[in-house]
Amino acid sequence: MKYRILITDTCLRLIGKIPDKKIQRSILDRIQKLSDEPEKQGKKLVKDLSGFLSVHAAGRYRIIYKIDKRTVIIYVLAAGIRKEGDKKDIYKIAKKLLDAGLMD
Repeated sequence: MKYRILITDTCLRLIGKIPDKKIQRSILDRIQKLSDEPEKQGKKLVKDLSGFLSVHAAGRYRIIYKIDKRTVIIYVLAAGIRKEGDKKDIYKIAKKLLDAGLMD
């Protein structure tokens, strides 16, 4: 079953800020691949991001998404580089987006 993919405006802005167009394209291509069996592709996240999954794209970049099996939609919350301990870490950004009520 093919899932429909919805990418948040914030996620598109984050991808647009990546200076390397080749990496941008790679991330967008990887997002499109999530339409087939998304639950088998990502790693389940815990704690503040419980219910979301993360998948690698273009090296240290991650795509954070949620699957809604009822509506057959994948919601892509954020995409960016993993910088553990840095305020620009994609997991910290995703938590801030959730705290702001972007995906309740």
